[in-house]
Amino acid sequence: MFIKKGGNLLITGATGCGKSFLAYALGRCACWLGYRIQYFIMNKLLDALAQARLDGSYLKWIRRISANKLPILDDFRPKALNNDARIALLDILEDRYGNGSTMINSQLPPDSWYNFVDQPTNPR
Repeated sequence: MFIKKGGNLLITGATGCGKSFLAYALGRCACWLGYRIQYFIMNKLLDALAQARLDGSYLKWIRRISANKLPILDDFRPKALNNDARIALLDILEDRYGNGSTMINSQLPPDSWYNFVDQPTNPR
């Protein structure tokens, strides 16, 4: 399995094609093999991390996510990411690099991900 080799998995496809089901099935299989996983829906994860920044538990959250052999990030990029969300995602992925696998599901192909950043407003 890709987890043993420290590989990452990116699943993309249209709404309703079974990405979340596949991620859940692979995560469940990983559990049966004795790996520790954690499943997140991206919008809820980013909201929780924003709240964690406010209450001082941000680093605890990041460490907890990094402690898993396979965090699954489902519904990646359905809305624009602000600067704090991008930093949180970078923190997670940097901690994972070389230490374990990450699975990401997205409705959008990776080449369109850069189009989804918050644009600063220009007050007049």
